[in-house]
Amino acid sequence: MVKRYMTVRIACGFSTASDPPAAALEAAVDAAAALNGGDVDLAVVFASGTHLAAPETTLAAIHSVLAPEVLIGCGASGIVGDGREIEGSTAVAVWAASFDGGVATAFHAEVQQVQDEVAIHGLPDLSGAGGAILLPDPYSFPTDAVLANLHGACPGVPILGGVSSARTLRGQAALFFGDEVVSGGAVGVRFDDVELLPCVSQGATPIGPELTITAGEGHVIQELAGRPALAALRTVIEELDEQERQILAEGMLLGIVVERGRPDYLHGDFLVRTVLGGDPESGTISVGAPIEAGQVVRVHARDAASADRDLHDALGLRREALGTDAPAGALMFTCNGRGRGMFDVANHDAAALQAELGAIPTAGFFAAGEIGPVGGQNFMHGFTATVAIFAP
Repeated sequence: MVKRYMTVRIACGFSTASDPPAAALEAAVDAAAALNGGDVDLAVVFASGTHLAAPETTLAAIHSVLAPEVLIGCGASGIVGDGREIEGSTAVAVWAASFDGGVATAFHAEVQQVQDEVAIHGLPDLSGAGGAILLPDPYSFPTDAVLANLHGACPGVPILGGVSSARTLRGQAALFFGDEVVSGGAVGVRFDDVELLPCVSQGATPIGPELTITAGEGHVIQELAGRPALAALRTVIEELDEQERQILAEGMLLGIVVERGRPDYLHGDFLVRTVLGGDPESGTISVGAPIEAGQVVRVHARDAASADRDLHDALGLRREALGTDAPAGALMFTCNGRGRGMFDVANHDAAALQAELGAIPTAGFFAAGEIGPVGGQNFMHGFTATVAIFAP
């Protein structure tokens, strides 16, 4: 499937055939046919199942058909493509894009030990970019630390992606770069003169009142609204109705407005993190993100209904931002804790994307951590769906 635009053309091929080279050829041929012979500036490949026995053969088949200028991708536990989600079995999605005047620059970043410090090599300067896609290996790339450093180096540049959720059958990293399967680190692509709209759905609903952190440091909140933090949270819970308490029984989360002092924040500006625990003696609570006094927080909870509503709302906002123009295509990164396990139905996130944005060319995978911006800063998330939407 493909839609044609003056500047961006995107197509997606998809196959669940069990033979890796045949499946890769099928997906690549479908993508090439949809592009009607146009040059491929970027190919993004996601593969699962038997493709991970010898991923090089899958990549070779794709290169033989598309001859992309650059290619990135990764192995995964499940694949999104053609409006479907394939969990726990064999599939390959081939996403191909032609950018008329835009530039896609691929990179392979690796961690190296330099004396007593860890250095990242191969990560380009992303300042001034229209956006970037990042696909890290979970064992050999410090994604959280890199994203934190990039916030100061390239503020405002949206970075989206997901952590590879499968390795080769030899137990090695399954990251694709050109025609190679690289041994670790992260692969990605920088975009210039390509309009990328980020969409992040953390799948949680706010509950109870907003509170301001009045004392705390690191990951520990000491006071909320002038009271010991643990006592303030207990008061919030006591005042919830029965339905809200049932949702909260799945696990308490805390939404934190990242930009301290910002008066016009919205629901999507809350960074949702787990409440790690409370200390009855000190009255403090620990959360899964660094905090500062002055930040606004609110209790959040996650269930299938709130995750469904949040994804539709987030995608709907991006549709409104595009106006009457349909997107050229999208890349979707959804948590491997979502899918059937969360929603008890097949194809939930893929179907939601099509319902809100139309049957646009889309590929993605079930990730072991999802990357996307909240409040203008890029983070790694869990139980989240992040989407890179490409404007026409």
